[in-house]
Amino acid sequence: MEDVTLGQIVHSRAGRDKGRYFVVIGIVDKNYVLISDGDLRKVSTPKKKKILHLVCHDKFAQDIREKLLQGKRITDADIRKSLQSMGLFKEV
Repeated sequence: MEDVTLGQIVHSRAGRDKGRYFVVIGIVDKNYVLISDGDLRKVSTPKKKKILHLVCHDKFAQDIREKLLQGKRITDADIRKSLQSMGLFKEV
């Protein structure tokens, strides 16, 4: 099983969100994480997703990671901006 950390960039390999990129904004347990893309999955209602259904990348949204570790509030715009800067955000 892959280790997943806060702020890590992942994309879905299963489900109706297959192929979309997300940022990990919470870790539920060893099997589940909370993900958001700032568009369809807002920070206020993140998707609880099995880690097995995600492809984990070596990229991180460093600004998001730092805010989460400091306990600061993140916004949907923060997540969209991070994904856009990496060329991974696709508006629906």
